[in-house]
Order: sequence, then structure tokens, then C-alpha cells
Amino acid sequence: MRENYLMKAKPITALHARITGRVQGVAFRYYAQSEAARLGVTGWIRNSEDGSVEVWAEGIEENVINFLDWLHKGSPHARVDKVRSDICPPQKTYKSFSIQADDGT
Repeated sequence: MRENYLMKAKPITALHARITGRVQGVAFRYYAQSEAARLGVTGWIRNSEDGSVEVWAEGIEENVINFLDWLHKGSPHARVDKVRSDICPPQKTYKSFSIQADDGT
């Protein structure tokens, strides 16, 4: 029985991303938080001083990839020019997806 459970376990992964374009002042972070909750992804999002948005997301690999796909589209009023992302080992310390205070403020 235990072997069967382990075979069904889904890999957990993490994503660090920076999104550039018109992504501040267009509710990008709030829509991202909603999408992360829908997908069961944890982590954080924050504005950066350079006008970009930075994201750390963790969860089941398939859900994190779906969240990355969403980041490429963004919120309805956003214009995503570029998403730079790296897959990282998960920290497994997040219980939800939060909007953090702006970077450097």
C-alpha cells in the first residue's frame, strides 16, 4: 500500500521569476495571488523598484508550470513584455501566496 502511495506522489518544485512590462499599477499582483490560490501554489509576489514584478512560487510541478503560463499573460490591464524565470529547489516554508511589500521601500 505504501509503495502505491509513493508512486502517486507528485513532485514539488519552485519558480523564481521577474516580469517586465506594464505590470505595476494594473492589479497584476492581486490577479496573480488569485491565480496562485486557484492552482494551489504558495509563495509571494512583490513590486520591484525598476518597475518589474518579482515572484517566488512553489507547488506541484504541473501547477507551478500553469502559474508560469499565467505570468506570461498577466492581468487584464497588464502588458507582459518579458518573463525571466528559473526553476529552483522548493523551500517548503510557505502556507499561502502573499503580496509582499515593495522591494527596496
